[in-house]
Amino acid sequence: MLKQGDIIDMNSRFISEEYDMSDNIQIKEVDGADIVQYKPSGVCCKLMQMRIKDDIIEDVEFFGGCNGNLKGIGILIRGMNINDIIPKLSGLPCGSRPTSCPDQLTKGIEAYLEAKKAAAVS
Repeated sequence: MLKQGDIIDMNSRFISEEYDMSDNIQIKEVDGADIVQYKPSGVCCKLMQMRIKDDIIEDVEFFGGCNGNLKGIGILIRGMNINDIIPKLSGLPCGSRPTSCPDQLTKGIEAYLEAKKAAAVS
């Protein structure tokens, strides 16, 4: 479980000198791990928060959405390399929606990887 101090206040935008932030993702380094908040779109979940260290998901929390299903996804991906999650969950629909919480999770991971890559180049 992420600690209260790890949570980024979504109402006051966190500005990181290390990463270039977009409107739907925020990243904060805490104790050597990145706390990543991603605002998904087109799904019931309103916020996804991941703790990533060395490309491994240490913890993940979902706010809103199907509680039991998202808890299950969180348990399944904990300890996984983020690069292994993307091909497994990307593109999954939810009912008639073209996206789903697992698909949006992969979009958050991809946005995180892009931000890290951009930070490494600059």
